Amino acid sequence: MTERTLYEKYGGFSKVSKIVLSFYTTLLDSDEIGPFFDDVDMSRIVDHQTKFIATLLGGPASYTDKQLRHLHSHLEISHAHFDELETVLRRTLLEHGMAADDVDVVATEFGNRRPLIVG
Repeated sequence: MTERTLYEKYGGFSKVSKIVLSFYTTLLDSDEIGPFFDDVDMSRIVDHQTKFIATLLGGPASYTDKQLRHLHSHLEISHAHFDELETVLRRTLLEHGMAADDVDVVATEFGNRRPLIVG
């Protein structure tokens, strides 16, 4: 029998969408991260982030390294910003009922993309 992905285990696209909405609710209130989203089409960002988080969970959507680098190249994202993003992501996943071990897996996948996102 094939092992389920975290994406399947935690409810697929509808659950990931709820996680991403919570994630951005927190980020938009952040003094450090919130300004990155000034003058940004949030519905588009939420759509992209939902696909990205789905990828981290082993879901069907995916972004290549080249796409991730290009999408973030114009931003001045520091390691401190990335750390805050990871902290908020971990907390949001836990709040949505994800097991701590599974959160670690997702955070590791997220962390593996640091060089593509941090300028």
